[in-house]
Amino acid sequence: MKKRLLAAALVIALAFTTLLACSSKENSTETSTPKTDTKDTKNTEKEETLPESTKVILNEVAHSIFYAPMYIAIEEGYFENEGIELELITGFGADKTMTAVISGSADIGFMGSEASIYTYNEGANDYVVNFAQLTQRAGNFLVAREEMPDFTWDALKGMNILGGRKGVRHYIM
Repeated sequence: MKKRLLAAALVIALAFTTLLACSSKENSTETSTPKTDTKDTKNTEKEETLPESTKVILNEVAHSIFYAPMYIAIEEGYFENEGIELELITGFGADKTMTAVISGSADIGFMGSEASIYTYNEGANDYVVNFAQLTQRAGNFLVAREEMPDFTWDALKGMNILGGRKGVRHYIM
């Protein structure tokens, strides 16, 4: 019953924030300047009212090309235009990102769903909820020190492969 209430509250909160995010900032008012025939007078001046800023701390597991749209949105000021003061922090691992979210030092964590499953299965009282999917595929790339124009998978036989950071098994495919 408690989980259903929490789920209902989250759905209502997400719906409310979605409606706020979709609101228009075209609510500007025109100044009441009397019209004159002078060429130097601007009769169409508008005052723009920006929404009150909300600070959000986002902890990403790692910098990834898959998050490029978010990086562009930050640089282009899209979050600021919607009244979000976004602080981006890199956690360097799902365990550290999850710790930041649970401890309250981050509002949102970008990481795989396995971290939230682990904390839930361990019986955490204050577990996190997965609410969005950001990518469709794993962010793994095979790179080499030298160009290999005629690459085949057989070329990896006998080679040493670095599979990511300590504790990650991405290289097992």
